[in-house]
Amino acid sequence: MRSQAVFQVGVGVAFMVGAVALATAADAPSRDKDMVLIPKGEFTMGSSEHSDEAQHQVVLDTYSIDKFEASNARYKEFMKATSHPAPAYWDDPRLSKPNHPVVGVSWTDANAFCKWDGKRLPTEAEWERAAKGPQGDSHYPWGHMLDPKKANYGQNVGRTTPVDSYPEGVSGYGVYNMAGNVFEWVEDWYDLNYYKTSPAMNPRGAEKGYNFANQGPVRVLRGGSWLAPETSLHTSHRFWNQPDNNSYGVGLGFRCAKSVQTVPDEAVQTGRDASIQALVAMGAEKNAEAMAAIEKALASDPGNQEYLATRELIQKSMKKK
Repeated sequence: MRSQAVFQVGVGVAFMVGAVALATAADAPSRDKDMVLIPKGEFTMGSSEHSDEAQHQVVLDTYSIDKFEASNARYKEFMKATSHPAPAYWDDPRLSKPNHPVVGVSWTDANAFCKWDGKRLPTEAEWERAAKGPQGDSHYPWGHMLDPKKANYGQNVGRTTPVDSYPEGVSGYGVYNMAGNVFEWVEDWYDLNYYKTSPAMNPRGAEKGYNFANQGPVRVLRGGSWLAPETSLHTSHRFWNQPDNNSYGVGLGFRCAKSVQTVPDEAVQTGRDASIQALVAMGAEKNAEAMAAIEKALASDPGNQEYLATRELIQKSMKKK
């Protein structure tokens, strides 16, 4: 009878823990809700169009990327929280609507925003894979044929458009405006010959940027803009600018990315087993044993919200004793 009672209590605790875990997830920062998960995989980076786009195979670990470009509304929150100066064209009525992408930002500005938001700029390879989609070879985010109705480019609108515009032009992963609207800063330094020596696994870009006309090393820009021609919309197209320079500013924006830690299958199983032991011990009111078990589970999977919620419940129970 006692074992049955312990089991029933353990099941009850499990339901309670699940509810806490769901609440914790619901309270997660809103900054992550509009991100797209890109699974680990391989794709062909580059194209045969330009010498700096030499085709090569790349394998990327799982990561998340913002579904939308950084908006004026979010950038305003960043400026208020950090006292960061306003970008160029902040008061231009064509470009400053809250749901339009922020423009007039340098690489340094974009990098600072992403860090404030708990993220980072995407690498050039991450950006391109998100643009090319699961098939890994799309010439444009939506496919292989140009369609003027699917992107804001070449002054066909005459200004930026909302970050959630052109839903018919999203990439195969569901990422918006990876062609047109604004050029997007990425993490990498630009080097003409980097693709010829780039590592296959998780490339991070050249160690230093190419120094154009002795104006200083440059960082990579991707995706074209509302001002730029059709050729800039190609998913492999590379552009560049000095990191502290916001020239071309009316068309310079960005989006952020985030690394995703994956847990090996063996560690997942270890964590589950230890979590069950913790629940059973909680049901038997053996809090010390429960705490030891849940700490073992967290050692296998430190970010697991369910395990963290279980530990919180155990801690509360121990305080009541």
